[in-house]
Amino acid sequence: MTRPSLTWRKGPIPDLPEDAFTPVTYTDEHGREHAWELADTAVEISLSDGTMFAMRQVTRKEARKHHVRQLHILTTRRDLSAGEVVYRMGSRWRQENQFRYARIHLDLDSHDSYATTPDDPTRKVPNPVKKTSRDQVQALYQRVEREKARADAALLAATSGTTGELLLTNEAYNALTNPLHTAQDDLGAARDKHATIPARVPLKDLAPDQQVLDTEVKLLHHAIRMAAYTTLTALARDIRTTTTYARATDEAHTLARLVLNHPGDIDPRRPGELTVTLDPMPTRRQTRAVGELCEHLTATKTLYPGTDRVLRYTIKQP
Repeated sequence: MTRPSLTWRKGPIPDLPEDAFTPVTYTDEHGREHAWELADTAVEISLSDGTMFAMRQVTRKEARKHHVRQLHILTTRRDLSAGEVVYRMGSRWRQENQFRYARIHLDLDSHDSYATTPDDPTRKVPNPVKKTSRDQVQALYQRVEREKARADAALLAATSGTTGELLLTNEAYNALTNPLHTAQDDLGAARDKHATIPARVPLKDLAPDQQVLDTEVKLLHHAIRMAAYTTLTALARDIRTTTTYARATDEAHTLARLVLNHPGDIDPRRPGELTVTLDPMPTRRQTRAVGELCEHLTATKTLYPGTDRVLRYTIKQP
C-alpha cells in the first residue's frame, strides 16, 4: 500500500499556460477564507529505476514585485480539493513558524534547570574527524585544479614561440607535470582515507563523561510554553476573525501579547461569575478591539477550571 505523500516539486519545471489556472477559495477550520489561482493537473515522475509514477500536481501562481512564479505541489491524495492541498502544504510552514515564534517570544531554548544526568554513552554522534577529513579532501581538490592550470600554462609556454621542430623530452615533461601528479596522488590517498572514517561514532569515544540537562523539567516547561503559544495563537485568531481591528492582519499577535500582559481586576462578587476587567489599552482602537474580543470570549461561557463560575470579560473605557 502506497503511503500518502505531500511535497514540493523542485527543479527546472516548465510553467503551465495561463488558461490552466482558475480562482479557488478555501475556508479553513477557523472560518478564514483563502483565495489562490491554482492549476490541478496529472503528471508522471521518473523514478531511479527508470519507471514512471503518476502523481497529482497542484500549481499555485504567486505574484512577486517584478515577476510571477509558479509553485508546484506533488501529492498522491486525490480525495482533497486543490485548495485544501495548498492549505495543508502551508501548514508545514506554520509548524516551523510556531517553533521559531516560541524561541523568540517564549524562551523555548532557555535553560530551565541546571540539574544534569549522564548522557547515553552508546548514542551515535557526528564524527568530527570525518568533517576534518572532508575539508582536507576539498582542499586537495582545489590544489589539483590549481596544479592542472599551472601545468597547462607551463606546457603551453614550453611549446609556443618556436618556429622550428620542437623536442620536449620526457624529463622536461615530467618536470612540468610532476607537481600535478603529486597533488593527484595526495588527493587519491586522502579520498581513500576519508572513505574508511565512520560518519558517526559512539558518544563514549568522544566525550565519555558527557552530561545532559534534566529532561523531565525541560519537557514540562516545553509543554507549558506550547500551551501558552496555543492560547496566544487562539487569541490572535479571534482578533482577526471577531473584531474590527484595522491592523489585525499584521498586529494580531502583538495585540494578543499586550492583552495577556495587561493589568486589570478580578471580581468574584457576582454569584456564578468571575469577572475579569482589563484596564484601557494604550490606544482607542486597541481598546475597542479588545472590547469586541471580550464580548466574544464571554459568549463562549467558559467555566473557570475547578469551579462552576462562568468567566466574564470586560474592559474599562477611557
